[in-house]
Amino acid sequence: MRKIILTLFLLTFHALSFSQEKTNKISIEFNNANLKTALENIEKSTDYKFYFDQNWFNANPVVINKSYNNVSVEDLLNSLFEKTDFNYFISDKKIILTKNSIIYDSLPSDYFETSTISQNTKTENKTSAKPLFKQQYDTISNNVSSNVIFIGKEKKTGESRSYTISGIIKNKKTNKALSNVSIKARNKNTSTTTNDEGYYTIEVPYGLNYIEVESINHKKDVEAVMVYDSGKLDVSLYENINELDEVIIKKNADKNVKNVIAGVSSIDVEGIKNIPLVLGERDIFRVATTLPGIKTTGEGSAGFNVRGGKDDQNLILLDNAVLYNTSHFLGFFSAVNPYTTSKVDIYKGSIPARFGGRLSSVFDITTKNGNPEKFSGEGGIGSVTSNLSIGTPIIKNKSSLLVGVRTTYSEWILKSLKDESLKNSEAAFFDGILKYNHKISANNNIESTVYYSKDRFSISSDSVYKYSNALVSLKWNHSFNNKSKADVIFTNSEYKFNIDYDNGGLNSFDYGYKLNETQFIINGNYSLNNKHSFNYGVSSKLYNVSPGYLNPKSPESTIIPIKIDDEKALESAVYLADNYTLSEKILISLGLRYSTFSALGESTQRFYESNAPINDNTVIGSQHYKKNEVIKTYGGFEPRIAMRYLFTDDFSVKASYDKTYQYIHLLTNNTTQSPTDSWKLSDLNIAPQNAQQYSLGFYKNLNNDNIELSIEGYYKKSDNILDYKVGSELLLKENTETQLLQGEGKAYGVELLLKKNAGRLNGWLGYTYSRTFIKSDSPFNEEKVNNGNYFPTNFDKPHEVSAVMNYKFTKRYSISSNFVYQSGRPITYPIGSYVYNGLEYTVYSDRNKFRIPDYYRLDIGFNIEGNHKIKKLSHSFWNISIYNLLGRNNPYSIFFVTTNGEIKAYKTSIFSVPIPTITYNVKF
Repeated sequence: MRKIILTLFLLTFHALSFSQEKTNKISIEFNNANLKTALENIEKSTDYKFYFDQNWFNANPVVINKSYNNVSVEDLLNSLFEKTDFNYFISDKKIILTKNSIIYDSLPSDYFETSTISQNTKTENKTSAKPLFKQQYDTISNNVSSNVIFIGKEKKTGESRSYTISGIIKNKKTNKALSNVSIKARNKNTSTTTNDEGYYTIEVPYGLNYIEVESINHKKDVEAVMVYDSGKLDVSLYENINELDEVIIKKNADKNVKNVIAGVSSIDVEGIKNIPLVLGERDIFRVATTLPGIKTTGEGSAGFNVRGGKDDQNLILLDNAVLYNTSHFLGFFSAVNPYTTSKVDIYKGSIPARFGGRLSSVFDITTKNGNPEKFSGEGGIGSVTSNLSIGTPIIKNKSSLLVGVRTTYSEWILKSLKDESLKNSEAAFFDGILKYNHKISANNNIESTVYYSKDRFSISSDSVYKYSNALVSLKWNHSFNNKSKADVIFTNSEYKFNIDYDNGGLNSFDYGYKLNETQFIINGNYSLNNKHSFNYGVSSKLYNVSPGYLNPKSPESTIIPIKIDDEKALESAVYLADNYTLSEKILISLGLRYSTFSALGESTQRFYESNAPINDNTVIGSQHYKKNEVIKTYGGFEPRIAMRYLFTDDFSVKASYDKTYQYIHLLTNNTTQSPTDSWKLSDLNIAPQNAQQYSLGFYKNLNNDNIELSIEGYYKKSDNILDYKVGSELLLKENTETQLLQGEGKAYGVELLLKKNAGRLNGWLGYTYSRTFIKSDSPFNEEKVNNGNYFPTNFDKPHEVSAVMNYKFTKRYSISSNFVYQSGRPITYPIGSYVYNGLEYTVYSDRNKFRIPDYYRLDIGFNIEGNHKIKKLSHSFWNISIYNLLGRNNPYSIFFVTTNGEIKAYKTSIFSVPIPTITYNVKF
């Protein structure tokens, strides 16, 4: 208001005939001068006197190094104020500075409102005595902030018709970014919402605008904004506290309908504490497998299969760094700490162009930031694990640190078993994470994450298995302006395992493997206008793999040392995507990604006969490649397109097409992923995998977005999928290609999801019908499986039903259940035997022709929340659960034993009895 009064005061006394001085010339030089010092130097060198508010210069750290020779005072001031919000007015030798607005020495022709009044067919023009500016301020409601916010500075000429405002919407108390907040310009027919990071951008006209910021669970805020140029507007909202019987908060309630991406799921990390799981441990990956299209090979198995993909076809990202092994304790626990996890987004249908390197899915996991305002934390004590996460400010409201640790004391379980061979076993794990966040300025923010996990287990007294994950992630986020921002990301990931075998004899050994990757990414976002939003970037990744070594434990050992040659490769990509709003109903995402992969030396590669099977007998030569010499280059375009059509506000259809390449392969002879499985890079004789996926889905919300209903169908075709020759040996094998087959794969399925988000009864019911096949065909019998016909994969389970339900008796007491049904997975059975040259041989069926019995399990949990008093030191939560309530002896695998010439089948189980657990959690 001070600026307005000053303007009116000067206009009122215009009769004094202030005139701007245009004749005087100035010569002056500035060396490392700030703006205030520069104005003081002008006063010393001339007769001019400046008038301004001293506090204005605190936010303008402009450093001036420039000389001016014989310039007018107007040209000098225009140059000094070019990158500031200052305007000026010259009266004789007095120079009055203003922020943002201009002081006029004459009234514009349309300053007063003109109205036309018609009386008795006569038209008369009358001038209203109320200025337009005053009329605008009279329309401000009680919700509008008392202060007018100025963006940019007013220009006498050349104003644009509209400008772009962007910023971040945060919670006033927690300083956390708020997603799905509505931002609109009152009476301007323009609006938008914030993304998952609380960021928004909106186009508004020149002049005074009333920006309304509204969220269901926060108080509405209206800001009066005088827009002279494009700029930033950050808003903090107060929580909306209502004393009602029940307050239902819906976050991204219609996201499933209106988002363009098909086949994407998000896990509420806080909500999974109610889901009863094995041994009472929260596990984001186990919860993920209750969603349609995501399954595991069996109970307690590591890895998971998404829409017919193998274990290695899932890209697991923890703060942008790749996590190669996702499990602890032989697959029973997740390697990702749920207490330090902020959100999990799973892409299994349409994968954004910025992601690459895997065929089936992306798990994008984001770690929490530490509390920037005060010390806080969360911990849990369970039957086999303990967990603690602490967040603390380093510089209040500017930087924070999150520390999370988790460990186990699970060996008491093994010692309590009746099996004597397991009583002396040991199994333990540990993981820890550090995340530092620092806000350098309004336009710059850095994040860094360090993660380490280690497992150690021993099933027999002479063997110790160890494996570990380590990763580092550094991210610098920079906003260039209100339309453009970019991230610079550096990551390093390492996975290694070791087997220490020591029986005190001459065949004791030490065996190990290591994979390391280093990645650099530049990822940018540019909002062109309300119709086009671009995502673009480049990435490059360097692989270093030590395929394995075997060393004797003592000089007297009979073990011959083995060292497989290291592998090295460079994978790079460039991508561009456009979210195009064609109309209110049609939203299109167009993505183009081009990736390349170069296998690098030092390495020796074999050449094989072109019309012969690949084995040791068909080698025709070899070539040695020097260090960093290119052995073989692969690459290709990976187009991604997705489209959404909105029938109504709560009903849509989505379709997508994706093509993906994968240049790294997991080598395993096991049915499920094992910690001792190794990764193999594509090279001269092993081509990269590739896949194409088509998907179509219908999405409907009911009961005011409280109930979500969706049905999605997909078809996926894959090439160069790895399979293995009969009797293949992968351990410490130098020329691995002689043991492998590369075939075709196909998968198709339908996924149905019914989800209730709120109310006393909430949860979801999912059903999946899916089939997954692979074909290995060749003119040569040793490279042919099932006579070259398609056969089911190890994880082909046609029917799967999952139901996760939670019922609240009161705000503090609830009961939860988790029911799972799966078709039995395929298996190869022996079907007979024959005698040849006096030796008996077993005849097996076609590969995966039979199935083990179906699997079903019911878990139940009782949850007790602490009281909900506002003023209390901590909030507690108890979970008492029973895993496998029905005590079903679900088969994990089938093995065969020949007794008295008769083949008998036996099944193994992981948990064949109910497993009760109790867990205590506390948040402070």
